[in-house]
Amino acid sequence: MHILLASKSPRRRELLAQLGLSYSIVTIDVEERLDSPVPAHQVAENLAKIKALGYTEMMKEDQVLVTADTVVVHGNNVLGKPRNCEEAHAMLRSISGRQHQVYTGVCLRNRDGIIQSFTECTDVKFRELSEDEIDYYIRKYQPYDKAGAYGIQEWIGMIGIEQIHGCFYNVMGLPLARLYRELQQFVDSNHPLVHELS
Repeated sequence: MHILLASKSPRRRELLAQLGLSYSIVTIDVEERLDSPVPAHQVAENLAKIKALGYTEMMKEDQVLVTADTVVVHGNNVLGKPRNCEEAHAMLRSISGRQHQVYTGVCLRNRDGIIQSFTECTDVKFRELSEDEIDYYIRKYQPYDKAGAYGIQEWIGMIGIEQIHGCFYNVMGLPLARLYRELQQFVDSNHPLVHELS
């Protein structure tokens, strides 16, 4: 089995590589927009499906397309990627001292157009962050490619996160344990996805 990973995220590429699975990077040119409102916890999975359905290249029999999307949800507000410094500040202030949810939706698709999708949720709680800490993090790390304006594996995660309930890797962008199980079921439950690392 060979995975086609449709993602620009370097973190997703690193995480998938750590599973020891064979994969290639592909690009999908679709507008990541939902035509109708959906509950906040369904946004990421619906966006992952849009990406998967937008892939038009011919696939081989042994290939599986993997698409994913991650959103941060605080209350009923979906926090995507900040467009600028002001939005990053506002997002980090809103989750400072509070618990929020990180949802990653993943979609698998084979050559025949059969899809299987799922959502993984992780609860994350930050301690109260100071303005200086928020300013420093944004200035040094420029988290404009990250949902909720933070990376859990970066400085702000190290000094700010008090509690996490669920998959750590889900917050980084790919719920590895769940993805591994779902791939096993999707491809062939009789052939475990174990590969020798070179």
